[in-house]
Amino acid sequence: MANKLSITLTRSLIGRPGDQRDTVKALGLRKLNQTVEHQDNAAIRGMITKVAHLVTVKEQ
Repeated sequence: MANKLSITLTRSLIGRPGDQRDTVKALGLRKLNQTVEHQDNAAIRGMITKVAHLVTVKEQ
């Protein structure tokens, strides 16, 4: 696995359920096209899986 993950919010949160909004917020994403970096671990991978249709992930 890669050391870091670069996560970008690519789809809007308008009309999404509260749990998906909370997951995106927990990842540190606030605005569309914002990118954050996180260490690659099981917790982050689980959050990405939950909102995979809203984000784009690149391994670094």
